[in-house]
Amino acid sequence: MSLSFKGHTVVITGAGGGLGKTYSLLFASRGANVVVNDFNAEAAQKVVDQIVKAGGKAVTNTSSVTDGAAVIQTALDTFGGVTILINNAGILRDKGLKNMSDKEWDQVMDVHLKGAFACTKAAWPHFRKQKFGRVINTSSAAGLYGNFGQANYSAAKMGLIAFTKTLAREGAKYGIKSTAIAPIAASAMTATMMPPEMLANLNPEYVAPFVAAISHPDGPDASGKIFEVGAGFVAEIRWERSNGTIFKTDASFTPSAVKAKWSELTDFSNPYYPEAVTDVDSQGKLEQASKLPPNSQSSPEVRFDGQTVIITGAGAGLGRAYAHMYGRLGANVVVNDVSEKGANAVVDEIMKAGGKAVAAVCSAEDGEAIVKTAMEKFGSVHVLVANAGILRDKSFMAMSAQEWDIVLAVHLRGTYKCAKACWPIFQKQKFGRIVTTCSQVGIYGNFGQANYSTAKAGITGLTRTLAIEGKKYNILANVIAPSAGTAMTSTVWPQEMVNAFKPDYIAPLVGYLSSADNVETSGSLFEVLGGWAAQTRWQRSGGHSFTTDKPYTPEDVIGKWAQITKFDDRATHPTSTQEAMQQMIDNFEFSHPTTMSSFKAPNAFADPEDSKIVVEAKQSPTEAVDYKYTERDVILYNLGIGATEKELQWTYEGDDEFSVLPSFGVIPQFAASSGISLDWLPNFNPAKLLHGEQYLSIKAPIPTSGELVSEPRIMEVLDKGKAAAVTTIVETRDKVSGKVIFENQSTIFVRGSGGFGGKRTGKDRGAASAANTPPQRAPDAVMEEKTSPSQAVLYRLSGDANPLHILPEFAAIGGFDQPILHGLCFMGIAAKHVLKSFGPYTDIKVRFAGVVYPGETIVTEMWKEGSKVIFAAKVKERNTTVLAAAAATLASGLTTAKL
Repeated sequence: MSLSFKGHTVVITGAGGGLGKTYSLLFASRGANVVVNDFNAEAAQKVVDQIVKAGGKAVTNTSSVTDGAAVIQTALDTFGGVTILINNAGILRDKGLKNMSDKEWDQVMDVHLKGAFACTKAAWPHFRKQKFGRVINTSSAAGLYGNFGQANYSAAKMGLIAFTKTLAREGAKYGIKSTAIAPIAASAMTATMMPPEMLANLNPEYVAPFVAAISHPDGPDASGKIFEVGAGFVAEIRWERSNGTIFKTDASFTPSAVKAKWSELTDFSNPYYPEAVTDVDSQGKLEQASKLPPNSQSSPEVRFDGQTVIITGAGAGLGRAYAHMYGRLGANVVVNDVSEKGANAVVDEIMKAGGKAVAAVCSAEDGEAIVKTAMEKFGSVHVLVANAGILRDKSFMAMSAQEWDIVLAVHLRGTYKCAKACWPIFQKQKFGRIVTTCSQVGIYGNFGQANYSTAKAGITGLTRTLAIEGKKYNILANVIAPSAGTAMTSTVWPQEMVNAFKPDYIAPLVGYLSSADNVETSGSLFEVLGGWAAQTRWQRSGGHSFTTDKPYTPEDVIGKWAQITKFDDRATHPTSTQEAMQQMIDNFEFSHPTTMSSFKAPNAFADPEDSKIVVEAKQSPTEAVDYKYTERDVILYNLGIGATEKELQWTYEGDDEFSVLPSFGVIPQFAASSGISLDWLPNFNPAKLLHGEQYLSIKAPIPTSGELVSEPRIMEVLDKGKAAAVTTIVETRDKVSGKVIFENQSTIFVRGSGGFGGKRTGKDRGAASAANTPPQRAPDAVMEEKTSPSQAVLYRLSGDANPLHILPEFAAIGGFDQPILHGLCFMGIAAKHVLKSFGPYTDIKVRFAGVVYPGETIVTEMWKEGSKVIFAAKVKERNTTVLAAAAATLASGLTTAKL
């Protein structure tokens, strides 16, 4: 039976293109009235025209989504009602935290969070009155896992998760269901992470049918749930919590006690799957804690001597408990609070106990002022505990825009502002610890707290991105969801709970996470109350992969619902966008084995002209070789091909433009290509091997650190009579995503190994075999560079340890007066000259025509011919050509990888 939406009115925001447009067309084709909202009036009208032309009903609305009342009013005026709302509108303002402006933060919050609030708020009374409504909120992988350069976007998208869960709770009695989806579609980000053949299938048609299915009155119950959708793959994602551990709630409950039991706290061998804030026996945990013996302590003690700790909202409650703990453990404490009386009282208490503290009386949104106080008093900042918060609880129906705004400002914007103010200090000193404050309400949602739950979940998304961006600077960021009796919770808890669940029982976990003793844990979420603490993470169902030969239907979704939502042994625990995408890639590869595996096929490089021994050699299995590298390895390579201390973009990992010189692509493949056996060649002698040509193709932006895997194959073998020419090809992929980063083709000549028959002339391999004859005119650019006498010594640290390049006696055997420079080294130097003269390139090919001795001067002459730069390199001192038949293809729009 086909699902009809006749009689339904669907409001879709951001519907002028992409997902929104696809939703509009699908719902209209099934009989719905559609309100196409988009700030781009022309784009919205085109969608409406397409719907009307096909016999459907639609109208445009060009209001900002922050004016939700106007958006919904169009539905009421035109169609007399509204039944389904899809909050799809979004913008990107991507920047690293250090460079993000407050305007860029606020714009993303307005469109994603305030827009979803405003539109849903306007539709809510109509949904309640008619006892039916559907709200679909659009999250993203960046929201679930964090993503580099998207602190604002991650925060907003994660905020929508808890917003969805709270709406589901408040709407249940009125027939209103709310669901969050994290769609993955082709974009600038996914283009750096996924194989191109998969990107072709990341179109909106593989998301829209799922949304239609869960929006229909007869569709499956998806309320309060989260789904990842893309490339035909659909899976549910839910919270999984470790069993955790319980501590004795006395003076022995310290950060050192937490460190001693850390492995127990994070042990997921016996997990459970909470769905609400009530899904923990808090009273039972507290009683168990009181009966335990004193806690064991790690040694040496976790302390903060000489470190400065900022705590926001520290005039009372949790912040005050934190401040006292840090004061006892040797820290300089900055007590922030809007209450001058409260902040000064805590400072006095710490100082009377022999500690050091200062008050910073201002809003948490004034992060610069708080950090300024810390710097003026103590000279630095090492730890930020973002704790400030307020409550403005109301049912969603009764909640005002002002109550929404102030809660998000204090909790979410305040956390962002303080983190941003601390960030350059943390970066410079290569140390920082951040602990932010979520809430169980921010994890599971809660009636009457749409604003609070959204803000708290947003903090989780923000924190995960901070963890990603801070990793290379030794900045660790984690988020806790505490339950404690405070002035804030006293407005919603009974007094006996306020008295029992003391803030002191939260502080030790915060202390350990923010200490130098924590060297690994970052980007993680922890629940803590009454002496119990546990880690909470995502679990994703095995899901279902629909074929991408044609778009699946809403009816297909209903038919596979049990499979989509089944958490069995196929379930995974993604912790990053890359891991989340990997399952989609795996499923895609399973469905399209010939597309993804052609390189590995035994006959992939078969040639009818090959002799028998060549056929057998090409079919022989080869070993994939892993290559793990860090920014240190990148700098070593860059230095090895002549980068200097003045070129910080290549020699200093802290530079905003830090990047890999593109010829680095020859390094990860080196062990794989040199590892191919050539013993099958007649009279093979490795001493008679010469590196003839090298071709490098850069298939994707190059990460500055990562794990790669290189797979080599024999591509072509030529019998040159007295010699053999063997061309190997190596594909180097990102180990996590499977995305091809580099392709290398290396041609070697083996003297004395000819005469085996077969091909004598190679095929045209395009840029990899082009003649690249220089034009008969003066070069368009010339660069020269004197190499260092120790150039080969430095370059060999990147992986080519051939003694020919360092031992004089070994060089003498080869007929050289002294050790020679690696061919790939002076290829890299010439490639650097091309980059400096003409910009990035997508591929480069050279023929090695001579040798370079360390200390000689390399002169690179370059001619620009369209999108190609033809070049040649020679040694100035001997006027000898060393690189010939060389060229690079210039790039357009190649950027740094977001991996």
